[in-house]
Amino acid sequence: MSDKYKFNYCIQGDLSKPTILFLHGFMGNCEEFEDVVSLLSSSNKFSFLTLDLPGHGKTQVLGGDNYYTMEFIAEGIINLLNELKIYKCFIVGYSMGGRLALYLALNFPERFLKVVLESASPGLSTQSQRLERVKSDKQIARKLNRINTNEEFAAFLSAWYNQSIFGNIKNHSKYNDLIATRMENNPFELAKSLCWMGTGTQPSLWEKLQSNILPMLLLVGEYDKKFIDLNTKMAKMCKSCQLDIILGAGHNIHFEQPEVFWQRIMNECNG
Repeated sequence: MSDKYKFNYCIQGDLSKPTILFLHGFMGNCEEFEDVVSLLSSSNKFSFLTLDLPGHGKTQVLGGDNYYTMEFIAEGIINLLNELKIYKCFIVGYSMGGRLALYLALNFPERFLKVVLESASPGLSTQSQRLERVKSDKQIARKLNRINTNEEFAAFLSAWYNQSIFGNIKNHSKYNDLIATRMENNPFELAKSLCWMGTGTQPSLWEKLQSNILPMLLLVGEYDKKFIDLNTKMAKMCKSCQLDIILGAGHNIHFEQPEVFWQRIMNECNG
């Protein structure tokens, strides 16, 4: 499996200290949690592993398109952890990275200490929901595949962040920096990620979640009603899940409220 990916990753801090693995969201990269990692570094208690997920940043997929799926990516990450001699760590995942973090935690529970899921879900529970989502994701993927200029990519991103789940993100002082980071991705690679690792194609994790025993902190923003509803259901279903609704944020909490997000991770990983 390790020969199917060439992961672009960054290690910060001393790996002899507990490691926090960060998994970014759709259209992110290994710099997604830069502000949060900077705040956490001041404690001198942790090391940090960030990476570009397949379809994003500088990570290369050396196998076929099926290596963009959640199952294969998860195995690839476990192999990377083995190569780095990180046999147990904390894991933090945002949105798409949160879905992946949940898959890793439920399928490789012995490898993780605690889990922080930001604006994440266990996928869709019924076949009809999954088919409808696959159809929707393919429409978005076709738009990505038709992008040929920076102007077209910028227009796509502007429309993306008009979604209600993102709340007031466009008013953020660093919104233009966020867009600039997103534009470092390749739209054709993003389309592959969406088609092969989107919410419609990933395995449903609802059933497995019921038997989870790993401590999980579920973070959602107050303006993200869709994910408040989803995570409330998750917390009711799984006794080891704790729900925390963050004020003044939409879907992207760590971007809008980095200091609050940092404090939640410090509390969780020190507890």
